[in-house]
Amino acid sequence: MSDKDELIDAQKQVIGILFEVIKRLQANNDLDDEYFQIIANDEKNETRLKEILDERTANAKIAGRLLEQLQV
Repeated sequence: MSDKDELIDAQKQVIGILFEVIKRLQANNDLDDEYFQIIANDEKNETRLKEILDERTANAKIAGRLLEQLQV
């Protein structure tokens, strides 16, 4: 494999990682919207609020691990 091919492969990997990070951050934005909507409507849906917080935490951890891969 030539240096050019290796560079193209590396660029594809970086783009894939960044796409996944953006997807996770956007999911957290959507979850934030839902969270604040539940709070604003004074709903007492504690189960869904916990699910949202858990999912946001998982997304943030995954995004962090993905970004660590770019530090190589």
